[in-house]
Amino acid sequence: MAHTIRVRRVYDPSEPDNGSRVLVDRLWPRGVSKQRADLTP
Repeated sequence: MAHTIRVRRVYDPSEPDNGSRVLVDRLWPRGVSKQRADLTP
């Protein structure tokens, strides 16, 4: 079973077809609030 993983920038706005949003980074990106990042809990 193959899964598709799409990479998006945290600075880009969230779109309905994005699916789950996960931040994979060592540091929180500058200038992006946790609310604006709209990550999947």
